[in-house]
Amino acid sequence: MDSIMSNQTWELVDLPPGSKPIGCKWVFRRKYHTDGMIQTFKARLVAKGFKQREGIDYFDTYAPVARTTSIRILFALASIHNLFVHQMDVKTAFLNGDLNEEVYMEQPEGFVLLGNENKVCKLVKSLYGLKQAPKQWHEKFDHAILLDGFKHNNVDKCLYSKTCDDYMVIVCLYVDDMLILSDDMRGIIETKRFLSSTFKMKDLGEVDTILGIKVKRNSGGYALNQTHYIEKVVSKFSHLKIKDANTLFDSSIKLEKNDGRSVAQLEYASAIGSLMYAAQCTRADISFAVSKLSRFTSNLSVEHWKAIGRVLGYLKNTKELSLQYSKFPAIIEGYSDASWISSVGDNLSTTGWVFTLGGGAVSWGSKKQTCISHSTMEAEFIALAATGKEAEWLRDLMMDIPFTANNVSIVSIHCDSQATLARAYSGVYNGKSRHISIRHEYVRQLIQNGIISISFVRSSGNLADPFTKPLTRDLVRITSRGMRLKLLK
Repeated sequence: MDSIMSNQTWELVDLPPGSKPIGCKWVFRRKYHTDGMIQTFKARLVAKGFKQREGIDYFDTYAPVARTTSIRILFALASIHNLFVHQMDVKTAFLNGDLNEEVYMEQPEGFVLLGNENKVCKLVKSLYGLKQAPKQWHEKFDHAILLDGFKHNNVDKCLYSKTCDDYMVIVCLYVDDMLILSDDMRGIIETKRFLSSTFKMKDLGEVDTILGIKVKRNSGGYALNQTHYIEKVVSKFSHLKIKDANTLFDSSIKLEKNDGRSVAQLEYASAIGSLMYAAQCTRADISFAVSKLSRFTSNLSVEHWKAIGRVLGYLKNTKELSLQYSKFPAIIEGYSDASWISSVGDNLSTTGWVFTLGGGAVSWGSKKQTCISHSTMEAEFIALAATGKEAEWLRDLMMDIPFTANNVSIVSIHCDSQATLARAYSGVYNGKSRHISIRHEYVRQLIQNGIISISFVRSSGNLADPFTKPLTRDLVRITSRGMRLKLLK
């Protein structure tokens, strides 16, 4: 309430005729450190935004956040260029946004002013729970930091950079969590001073935890892990009698749609969401399993629950693995792969890709293809087009980061199909492949424009292999080490 009142979030007024106030409620929760110890007890006043009416109480609601890929790239660059990485947190961030619409709210429970019981709060600033609160906060921060001389990254609007005579600095914003990177401590100090003078900030010092990801720095660079998060997920689903596993899939089980009644559908969706967050942040090795299992959210059976238990067992057994970055190599390398007709029922193939920087994986994906491919070569080519698209985005991102802007080379993509390689460099159009002609032209344009180059790699050395199919125990370990997903020494 002190934060709310000092921020002049609302003013008490009589409710205008025809207007309807929204309610509010107090939300209490415990915030934990990554080791499981309680950090703080938080109380938050939340507006009941679900009662707002579009076109009256709010209009636009979109607010961008930094991609987790961008965050991993920043840690890879910090390892390569030996950058300082600090962290700040915005106190009650959403209270900073200015409201453009007229929104009335009931007085909060326990803080109704005597003699003014019939009055309502006319919101001047945004409040947690409002539909437009994230958008208003981002606009306020964006305006303030651009005035200080920072500029947007062209492909990720939550990355800001500034080049001065003595230092370069990058700010990465994810809602109210902030990473500050610089090659000189003066850049960090000056940026912190500016942010603290503009918003109420909490200085967290050198980065320790970002978005639930534990960050450790050693002589070689940075390492990211989600050990505590995995322990929480395994504990949440302990009723599945989870046993340690060395691989993600039991080869004897064939997953198919359940035509009968779904088994614990909501809980299954919750399990998929929990696994998806690990796969999105640091655990690239489970991406294919999560992609595969998520296809059965609406028609699952007991077999699908067994498969979920197997993935959790694998995570339990490998929870200490960290995604590690070092000084070399300082260029982005990509790997592309496809598994032909891997989806039972709809005859669709699976695309997989992974990119490394500083030795560790920074971007990866495992997705079911959207069109039918008539051969292995076509499936591989569709995968190559998707990989090329991600390579173009990564290259554009790097070209707008001060530390790498003048040193971005062609992105080398490794593919294990000689036929796909020949097709990519061939200017001859084959009418039999006209359903992928746009992808063919796109890949050729990327090559001609000097954005990507494609080279052959044997399947045994293709790091994208685990993103398209289940692997044996030994191959799981080899590909994980290739992505620098290993135990921290």
